[in-house]
Amino acid sequence: MGSHSSDPAADPDPVPPSVRAQLLATEHWGLLAARGTAQNEVLTRIAIFFTLVSAGLVSLALIGQATGFAESFSGFSLGIIGFVCFVGLLTQLRVFAVGMEDLMYVVAMNRLRGAYDELDPGIAQYFMASRHDDLAGSLQTYYFFLPRRSDIAQVLASSMIFVAVVNAALVGLFAGAVTMSLGAHPVAAIAVGVIVGFVWLATSAVLGERHYRAVWKGHVPLFPS
Repeated sequence: MGSHSSDPAADPDPVPPSVRAQLLATEHWGLLAARGTAQNEVLTRIAIFFTLVSAGLVSLALIGQATGFAESFSGFSLGIIGFVCFVGLLTQLRVFAVGMEDLMYVVAMNRLRGAYDELDPGIAQYFMASRHDDLAGSLQTYYFFLPRRSDIAQVLASSMIFVAVVNAALVGLFAGAVTMSLGAHPVAAIAVGVIVGFVWLATSAVLGERHYRAVWKGHVPLFPS
């Protein structure tokens, strides 16, 4: 039998701080790369969606001129707008998911800064981003030393609301077109479109807020503020 015990806890081999720092830095770079990849992917997805919206509206104009806005135009318009709405829904879901992923990466990197602070307590004074992996820490990382905007302004400026507004207009247009195809009065079709659009936008905002709060409710910070 050798002199070393088979039980790791019986003969602990402390890891040097330099090795711990390297391991933490490796994880940090991995999170940064994943965050950048997610952001680039969602921006490309948004650009493709807006290009599709523009192409769809131009196609409707060309088809309308070619058919003289006859009865067949209604079928073409419903098909094109419905397809664009479906792609818009998929885009909105992806934008929302990436927003939650970005928050996840921020919280994870905040936790790593907390670990850096444990290794070298004097280093905390050089961090502009937070070392606390909780709600307050995430807000500090997002804003640094700049004056924080109101929560309402932050939500309205988000990519999720931006895409949701475009989708609300498309869904409202689709609802109005369906109402017109059923023989309703144009005023009634416009009213239905406006109502459906506002309901879509409000539902998107409420669901987004609920999920955001649910994430923090189930999160247990390692380095609370």
